[in-house]
Amino acid sequence: MRIRPVPTSVRSALIRIRAVALIVVCALLLGGCAADRERTTGQIRLRFQSLAWQKESVDANEQLVREWNARHPNVQVDYVQGSWDSVHDQLLTSFEGGEAPDVIHDASDDLADFAYGGYLADLRELLPQRLRSDIPARSWETVTFGRGVYGVPFLQEPRVLIAQEQILRASGVRIPTPERPWSWDEFRAVCKDITAMLGEGRYAVAWPLKEPVSVTLNLGLSAGGRLFHRGPESTANSQNTENTEDANKVRVDFTTADGVVPRTIHDQVNEDGTASRSALGMGGSDALPGFFGGKYAMVPLGFSYRQQIVQQAPPGFPWTVLPMPVGAEGAVQGVSPQTLSIAEDSPYKREAMQFIDHMLQPSNMTRLARGDWMLPTGLAALADPSLRVRRYGWSVGTELARGLRSAPAQSVRGYPEWKDKVATPAYQEYYSGAIDLGELRERLVEDGNLVLARYQR
Repeated sequence: MRIRPVPTSVRSALIRIRAVALIVVCALLLGGCAADRERTTGQIRLRFQSLAWQKESVDANEQLVREWNARHPNVQVDYVQGSWDSVHDQLLTSFEGGEAPDVIHDASDDLADFAYGGYLADLRELLPQRLRSDIPARSWETVTFGRGVYGVPFLQEPRVLIAQEQILRASGVRIPTPERPWSWDEFRAVCKDITAMLGEGRYAVAWPLKEPVSVTLNLGLSAGGRLFHRGPESTANSQNTENTEDANKVRVDFTTADGVVPRTIHDQVNEDGTASRSALGMGGSDALPGFFGGKYAMVPLGFSYRQQIVQQAPPGFPWTVLPMPVGAEGAVQGVSPQTLSIAEDSPYKREAMQFIDHMLQPSNMTRLARGDWMLPTGLAALADPSLRVRRYGWSVGTELARGLRSAPAQSVRGYPEWKDKVATPAYQEYYSGAIDLGELRERLVEDGNLVLARYQR
């Protein structure tokens, strides 16, 4: 019986199949050998992407990595420098390409899409009890999405008033303290007195609102503003949060409380003449030259701007740190803390959490806070005497820490689009006087809810 030869095409296909199978087997064997070698020869390597950028902060982060590596020869950490300017797109690309760092430095308001997208590890089973108890529940809320916890919040900053102390004292106004801050109404009256004393072309306050949305929403908490409401009925007096299909849907409702802060800023610019119109389009750093030059007596800025003032102010320039005005809810503000997360694809999640625990030991968290001129979230670090001194306003910041809350938009899906397409232009036009409060409310609510609805179908 004659045996028919196997066609050339079939032989080629079989050869390719065998080759692919051999490659797969070899890859598995080599991968297993590599993993075993890492486990047995101390070659586990974690990549930690840091967004520190100020020299003091970079130095603190790099030193903590060196200390870890010296004490853990079996688990070495490679320091990778990232950038706040491009972190979201860079992380998204690295997640989709399977090249994400093991330990990720970011901010809590950037985590929602990554958490819901399955790119970040749920840390609930990994967190040591020390971290759970040391960081307050209000801070953990900023990194909780659904039922999971997707980051460890470790640095935060309140917004404060940076003021020329001599001008305030010369005006005779009451100097506020964390225990007795100005109300929003008193702040408006104080600014009238200061501006009258300064004379034409000089102002009590400059509001650098190039990015107006987060500033407005976070300060609005003090007046009871929430803007975003969960539940099928999202009115100020009727919020249904029962466990229904609609219970977690978010809608925008602009209440009287939501109008307190924007109305104050608008009136200072357009009615009182106590706030500089030209400052509205500035970033925080842009307003500092005018502040140093005496054009503005006060500038609301993030707490970390104190470092720039120390570095850039003229010799002997007298400045002080004051609490922001407050509303009916008292000295509360929304914040989006800096965070450390772990990539879901990391094969070394437990080792990564051990490294995070090292970075956030109380003394180390204090070092990171001092390097960034911010406040630690951990209670033990916050109690460090070096953060309680009066110099540079540290003690004012630590007193304000108890009032820091999760930013109103923290877990709202669709918030970035709502902010860019609806809220930013609406607030900018309102603050400049181009539209009134009714038009602002209509655009934030009606146009805003159309945007949010696409993310909640």
